[in-house]
Amino acid sequence: MIRWIIVIFLALMLINWFSPLLQRMGFGRLPGDLRFRLFGREWFIPLTTTIILSLVAGLIAKLL
Repeated sequence: MIRWIIVIFLALMLINWFSPLLQRMGFGRLPGDLRFRLFGREWFIPLTTTIILSLVAGLIAKLL
Protein backbone atom coordinates (compact mmCIF):
# COMPACT_ATOMS: atom_id res chain seq x y z
CA MET A 1 0.00 0.00 0.00
CA ILE A 2 2.77 2.44 0.87
CA ARG A 3 4.48 1.62 -2.43
CA TRP A 4 1.42 2.80 -4.38
CA ILE A 5 1.23 6.01 -2.38
CA ILE A 6 4.88 6.72 -3.18
CA VAL A 7 4.36 5.93 -6.88
CA ILE A 8 1.31 8.21 -7.08
CA PHE A 9 3.17 11.00 -5.26
CA LEU A 10 6.15 10.73 -7.62
CA ALA A 11 3.87 10.65 -10.68
CA LEU A 12 2.10 13.81 -9.51
CA MET A 13 5.46 15.50 -8.92
CA LEU A 14 6.63 14.61 -12.44
CA ILE A 15 3.37 15.81 -14.00
CA ASN A 16 3.64 19.08 -12.09
CA TRP A 17 7.26 19.48 -13.16
CA PHE A 18 6.58 18.76 -16.86
CA SER A 19 3.32 20.73 -16.97
CA PRO A 20 4.78 23.95 -18.46
CA LEU A 21 6.63 21.97 -21.13
CA LEU A 22 3.52 19.98 -22.03
CA GLN A 23 1.44 23.17 -22.27
CA ARG A 24 3.96 24.70 -24.70
CA MET A 25 3.64 21.54 -26.82
CA GLY A 26 -0.15 21.97 -26.96
CA PHE A 27 -1.22 19.49 -24.30
CA GLY A 28 -3.88 20.85 -22.00
CA ARG A 29 -5.60 22.72 -24.82
CA LEU A 30 -6.83 19.70 -26.75
CA PRO A 31 -10.50 19.11 -27.53
CA GLY A 32 -11.88 17.21 -24.56
CA ASP A 33 -9.77 19.02 -21.97
CA LEU A 34 -12.23 20.80 -19.71
CA ARG A 35 -11.49 24.19 -18.18
CA PHE A 36 -14.19 26.05 -16.28
CA ARG A 37 -14.74 28.46 -13.39
CA LEU A 38 -16.83 27.34 -10.42
CA PHE A 39 -17.18 28.98 -6.99
CA GLY A 40 -14.61 31.63 -7.93
CA ARG A 41 -11.93 29.07 -8.74
CA GLU A 42 -10.69 27.83 -12.10
CA TRP A 43 -10.91 24.05 -12.56
CA PHE A 44 -9.02 22.06 -15.18
CA ILE A 45 -9.79 18.44 -16.10
CA PRO A 46 -7.40 17.18 -18.83
CA LEU A 47 -9.32 14.16 -20.12
CA THR A 48 -7.88 13.98 -23.65
CA THR A 49 -4.36 14.81 -22.53
CA THR A 50 -4.51 12.05 -19.92
CA ILE A 51 -5.65 9.48 -22.49
CA ILE A 52 -2.94 10.43 -24.98
CA LEU A 53 -0.16 10.42 -22.38
CA SER A 54 -1.39 7.05 -21.06
CA LEU A 55 -1.27 5.57 -24.55
CA VAL A 56 2.26 6.90 -25.08
CA ALA A 57 3.39 5.49 -21.71
CA GLY A 58 1.77 2.14 -22.57
CA LEU A 59 3.54 1.99 -25.91
CA ILE A 60 6.88 2.80 -24.32
CA ALA A 61 6.31 0.12 -21.65
CA LYS A 62 5.36 -2.42 -24.31
CA LEU A 63 8.49 -1.69 -26.34
CA LEU A 64 10.74 -2.09 -23.31
